[in-house]
Amino acid sequence: MLARLVVILALCLVTPAAARADEKRVQLYAPRVLVDSGLLKYILPRFSLKHGVRVTLVEDQTAADMVLGEAGKALFQGLGRVWRMQIRSRGHKGTERLAAWLQSEVGQRAINSFAPGGTALFGPAEEDAPQEVALTLDGDAKLGLKVSRSKCSRCHRVDDRRGIFGIGSTPSFAVLRSLADWQERFSSFYTRNPHPSFTIIEDITPPFPENRPPPLVPLEMTVEELEAVLAYVAGIPPATLR
Repeated sequence: MLARLVVILALCLVTPAAARADEKRVQLYAPRVLVDSGLLKYILPRFSLKHGVRVTLVEDQTAADMVLGEAGKALFQGLGRVWRMQIRSRGHKGTERLAAWLQSEVGQRAINSFAPGGTALFGPAEEDAPQEVALTLDGDAKLGLKVSRSKCSRCHRVDDRRGIFGIGSTPSFAVLRSLADWQERFSSFYTRNPHPSFTIIEDITPPFPENRPPPLVPLEMTVEELEAVLAYVAGIPPATLR
């Protein structure tokens, strides 16, 4: 019994230290063409020096905390393709720090400054365009009214209920409904300014970068809710414009 207690005590003392050490190590996988370019050898020591996290390149993707390749968040482009980041170890602090650094202004500047022979090989990736989603008019109109009141009325007047006015300079739903392309406008509103700066459509739009939070409280909506809003708007009378 005494020997067992000693073993348990030893594990309690060693495990936190081991966990802390593990957070200081990140295993990264990248295709050979990217490794051979010299980019990672150029930028990773800069990250490690700043954050005290050691990054080790591994040849097995299944053993990696992070993978650079074709899937995930676009980071940079070069060598004829866009390079993306996929995090495999969620909640791992070292990996999260590396991900944040790669997307930060400092990390992007390090990537862009890699110029062997005086020629830059990599540059910023174009922003991922939000996916267009095909919507139908079979949504729940009652839910659409509820969603419109709770999520859209801070800017738009969504119905005739007293006290719901939105912003005076913003067109009401009835005015928007009177436009010939109203269905297209509502089904893709999240791609139209100013909505992209504060709108998240679940499984459609990418999340906001940690270093560039939205200027307003985010408007978060599911595809089901978006379909419901479209069904609600389809049933309201259009405003008469003179």
